[in-house]
Amino acid sequence: MTHSTRIGQRIRWLLVLSLLLYSVAALAQTGADADHAGMPASEVGAKLTVGTKAAPPFVIDTDGRYSGISIALWQAVAERIGVTFDYAPTTLPGLFSGLEDGQLDVSVAALTVTAPREARIDFTYPFYSTGLAIAVPAGGSRVWSTVERFFSWQFLSALGALAVVLMLVGVLVWLFERRANAEEFGGGPASGLASGFWWAAVTMTTVGYGDKSPRTLGGRVVGLVWMFAAIIIISSFTAAIATSLTVGQLSSGIRGVEDLPGARVATISGSAAADALTDRGIAYQARDELDQALEDLAARRVDAVVFDAPLLRYEVLERYAGKLDVVEGVFDRQDYAFALPQGSDLREPINRAILEYLGDDDWSALLTRYLGAKH
Repeated sequence: MTHSTRIGQRIRWLLVLSLLLYSVAALAQTGADADHAGMPASEVGAKLTVGTKAAPPFVIDTDGRYSGISIALWQAVAERIGVTFDYAPTTLPGLFSGLEDGQLDVSVAALTVTAPREARIDFTYPFYSTGLAIAVPAGGSRVWSTVERFFSWQFLSALGALAVVLMLVGVLVWLFERRANAEEFGGGPASGLASGFWWAAVTMTTVGYGDKSPRTLGGRVVGLVWMFAAIIIISSFTAAIATSLTVGQLSSGIRGVEDLPGARVATISGSAAADALTDRGIAYQARDELDQALEDLAARRVDAVVFDAPLLRYEVLERYAGKLDVVEGVFDRQDYAFALPQGSDLREPINRAILEYLGDDDWSALLTRYLGAKH
């Protein structure tokens, strides 16, 4: 065998060996791709930063340890697509701004899919559909509630202001009449002022018993002005007193969204509930957290709280049983989903994992665990 023949054989063996090594490497890469269920190469092995915010029962924060419906679903999804992650607690606005500025890779909470939000970030396939609900004070004794309203600050303030006005008018009449009309407005200062107060009251209410009437020019001028002014004043005070008596009835009278206009409504700033109320032209008081809104409702500082139905029901059942009720029915459909940065490569693999999990019995069991049989 010549020298050139031996060299040719060696070259052929080297080529065969190279092809074998390449084939093994290709097979190994194919297996790895299959294990990651279509994950992009840039995400394989990366640790994600997952933004979250307490929103029981979807996100429950127990001293930095998270549980709940959204958390359990995300952990199942992360396991299916083969990613690791760290939670990053933030505010509701932070769950969206963090995706925009690159601080977060995914936001997991009770996030409602809305058109304005979709314009800023991407959402995954929705995993839960619900709506907005209304929490009101629990119904109590109507008789006791009526008695309470008669001793409310609004009612007593209206009566106090009316008494001051009557006393001022009574003082003026007494000053003019105390000497010239001593039989009706005379006597000591206490007796004279009481007579003036009585005359101002019966004149304002147009009862006019006729037992007292001014006789001097100054007294009659005061009487003439007071008769016309009283028409306006009595209307204003009647409205104020009526408001103080009926404002306490608003909560028990709220049976749906159509009853909210004119009531003192609270919701969470920046939430989908706030947007829904704005779209309907319903004024509301903004709170930073649901806890704050429900505390104000329990203290009767507001008449109703509007927010996502499952979150309201969970909080009322856990913390305000017997004090607050959630009105039956919902309005304005809400779809919950995970949030992602615009154009994220994670969207497709997460969507497939969500759809797979929603078809499992584990998903139904999870909802029953946190929301009860009627979920």
